[in-house]
Amino acid sequence: MKFETLVSKIDNENSLKDIILNWYYYSTGNSVEKFEEYCEFLIEEMFSSYINNREKINKSLAGWVGDNAKKMRFHNALFLSETVKFAVEVALTISESNASMARIVACPTAGACGIIPGVLISLNKYKKIDKKTLKNSFVVSSALGELIKREASISGAVGGCQAEIGTAAAMASLLIVYSFAPDNKRAILSAPALTLKSIMGLVCDPVGGYVEIPCVKRNAFAVSTSFTSAEMALAGIESKIPVDEVIIAMGQVGRSLNEELRETGKGGIAASKTAKKMIKDFKDVDIAY
Repeated sequence: MKFETLVSKIDNENSLKDIILNWYYYSTGNSVEKFEEYCEFLIEEMFSSYINNREKINKSLAGWVGDNAKKMRFHNALFLSETVKFAVEVALTISESNASMARIVACPTAGACGIIPGVLISLNKYKKIDKKTLKNSFVVSSALGELIKREASISGAVGGCQAEIGTAAAMASLLIVYSFAPDNKRAILSAPALTLKSIMGLVCDPVGGYVEIPCVKRNAFAVSTSFTSAEMALAGIESKIPVDEVIIAMGQVGRSLNEELRETGKGGIAASKTAKKMIKDFKDVDIAY
């Protein structure tokens, strides 16, 4: 199934959400009501994850991250809108919570867990998008994630960080567009395509193999990309390359990456001089303890 095929079926009687729910039912035979209930549950868990951790300093296993969300929370933004600034804070909060082994929703993965909550919670707070609308948009974005998983990958070990951060950001950009313009086919197709193209080729290079550096901050950057892509798409800026072709290209790029650049912690910034020293210092402390 192509995402463009699903979108092409939108008409006066069928919303994209309903089309996707029908696809889900005929593909799995499972109850769409239970699926929607599960989506509602996941959204509530995302909200809870932020609320329960926003006042905490979640020190990670290696201690390399933990106070970034707090710094963002008390920073008076000079350039970002309050919506995007808050989304960045939420993304940092939840991804730092993940790094400290707190409860999060791995959507689509643990390494990219801050992006979709950042968008959802920010839209709810600053754009007054109710949770029912957010749930409908989440259903739509989940279909995109499923198609990316099938055609490419959502695993950093398979396709690099573009597969995790890129997929989450693409889903988030679609979620934004659908929340505001559920009948705008061009924007629905362009937002995730623009997002994936902007993150194409991003390597997975966690320092020490821990989901801390650069993973946490990439969640924050990806939230900003999601809003930028959605804004461009809603402005009428189209992706000249169809989203389904972008997904295929993403899969090809991911499979062509060297093993060192796919979550092994052996390449990219993980192989830098400073990173190696950080790993050594951490292991020395750990051994001493």
